[in-house]
Amino acid sequence: MSKQERGARPVGTKGMPRMERERLILDAAAQEFAAKGYARGATAVVASRAGITKPLIYEYFGSRDGLYMACLDRAGSRLVAAVESSQRGPADSGRAERTLVAIFRALESRLEDWELVYDSTLTADSDLYPAASAYRRDLNRMGAVGVAEFLAGSLADDPLDIDLVTHFWYGIVSSSVAWWRHHPDQTAHEMALRFQRIFSALHPRQMQQSDRPA
Repeated sequence: MSKQERGARPVGTKGMPRMERERLILDAAAQEFAAKGYARGATAVVASRAGITKPLIYEYFGSRDGLYMACLDRAGSRLVAAVESSQRGPADSGRAERTLVAIFRALESRLEDWELVYDSTLTADSDLYPAASAYRRDLNRMGAVGVAEFLAGSLADDPLDIDLVTHFWYGIVSSSVAWWRHHPDQTAHEMALRFQRIFSALHPRQMQQSDRPA
């Protein structure tokens, strides 16, 4: 049984402070929507996981969309803040490491946050789509800026080269998170060390000059 499945068991909330109960509901909703997407996530399942009644969800969040938006805002703001914090420092290969380490730490025990931000079941005509798109743009923009600064003045500073490497970078991040989803017992620190070893094997000279994850 995975950590998420163990965490999905209903618990009693009588006498629980409102903020704590709200966090419990959001945790349950994040798991449900991450697993099934906005289109198929069910508030009845969320209520069961959180050990509450469905009406309480609507009392707290107004609607199913309000519940999803609260989950999305929590997930997106955490990820954007984590990546922003990693952008300080030189624009060398160490930034890529810092960025991945920051993402790993932000997602530790919260892999569902990534699924919420990149929920493929949110259609363009959904009222929630603009919010998800805004978080995606922020994350993609920081990735694109990092790649462009790293390649500036190199043999690969042609705009199309930069665009291709930026897509490589997006693939590395999304593939790393996808791999982690299939190996949920890995810690953020273990993920960082794994990336460090792989990057060192692929590009040993660059690795010697970069900072190592703490």
